[in-house]
Amino acid sequence: MGPEPMAKPTAKPIAKPTAELSAGLSSQPYTALSTELSSGPSLALPDAVLFACSENSVRSPMAEGLLKHLLGHRIYVDSVGVRAQEVNGFAVAAMEELGIDISRHRAKTFDDLEDSSFDLIVSLSPEAQHSAVEMTRTMACDVVYWPTLDPTMVEGSREDRLEAFRRSRNDLLARIQARFPKDLKPEV
Repeated sequence: MGPEPMAKPTAKPIAKPTAELSAGLSSQPYTALSTELSSGPSLALPDAVLFACSENSVRSPMAEGLLKHLLGHRIYVDSVGVRAQEVNGFAVAAMEELGIDISRHRAKTFDDLEDSSFDLIVSLSPEAQHSAVEMTRTMACDVVYWPTLDPTMVEGSREDRLEAFRRSRNDLLARIQARFPKDLKPEV
């Protein structure tokens, strides 16, 4: 018999964030496309993770802040964009609701990276996915694509726009908690 076929990625509900980070989270339900195998061995914790999006002003700084908050003592975390824009005030506000300060984030591009040794690049936009794949020409690393809503595209009242940022933040948090478990035992 040959190896078992790989499971097809499926859309499935992601567990709500832990109580530790649930203060201030929107009560809106959310679903994310799981790009992980539905069964099989658990994923190892990488040493260095890079989050990438289009402008390094919303999605990737939020993802960087979340993973640093959860596992920054065990993983080197950074973020970049295809272009660099100042961090968005709504992203800062959404993260402050969880007690995470990203207001001092300085946006950078792939060309601005000081360290290019990453075990995993998580791209959050199609544009960033293309740039991340290009990086693999000169660096051995895994690249995963987590399509993530760009909340800057949502129009409406201030509260409507802030809610879009919360949804993106919550989606990122759920994916991060699923991919980077905190209860890893030390390797012996």
